[in-house]
Amino acid sequence: MSRLTTIQPPASVGILMLDSRFPRILGDIGNAQSWPFPVDYHIVKDATPERIIQNDPRDMLAPFIAGAEALIAKGARGITTTCGFLSLFQADLADALPVPVATSSLMQTRLVNQLLGPSKRAGILTICQSALTPAHLAAANVPDDTPIATTEGLREFSRAILGNEPELDITLAERDNIEAAHQLARQPDVGAIILECTNMAPYAAAISAATGLPVFSAYNFICWFQSGLMPAPFTGEIK
Repeated sequence: MSRLTTIQPPASVGILMLDSRFPRILGDIGNAQSWPFPVDYHIVKDATPERIIQNDPRDMLAPFIAGAEALIAKGARGITTTCGFLSLFQADLADALPVPVATSSLMQTRLVNQLLGPSKRAGILTICQSALTPAHLAAANVPDDTPIATTEGLREFSRAILGNEPELDITLAERDNIEAAHQLARQPDVGAIILECTNMAPYAAAISAATGLPVFSAYNFICWFQSGLMPAPFTGEIK
């Protein structure tokens, strides 16, 4: 008896991956099991965390475009990335590609500000504040005076991710994220937190529980993105 072969439809979201070896835990957008829908990945060779975050990545634009084109050729209807610092590529990728592009969680900032009352605004939690320049923020249309806090210099999270370490102490990484988030929550005008780093998404629930604030990550951003690329089908029937 022959076996039936199930053909999977093309993934609607194509994800450009950094060339990394640190653990992609559940909730990280680089872990395919995080998603309630199919995704497709393309690793951009030599795009290490250090090169993209702590150096000027703009000489890597061509490989990112080529990677995106490969994903689109396989059926991707939209493109995203696994690093918030790639906001620098937003305009160039959107101009070069025939599909929508969402490079960075930072792009949520102005929208989240609109969700809050006039006396509140979003704050940003980043993996490396020393490398997050006005150019990164401007490329994502982030207001100039947005509060920023960072896990940089704490115990585990930034060290392991930026150092591209093969192991990650998840408990310590979560503590780093919560500790840094408290710096934002203590500011009376901060009404929500934007997680710049895609690797922070697994800790969003813990951060929200610890601070009492809504938390917006790359994960929820791409779930929203995908829902526009592939709208849910409704029959219009009244049950």
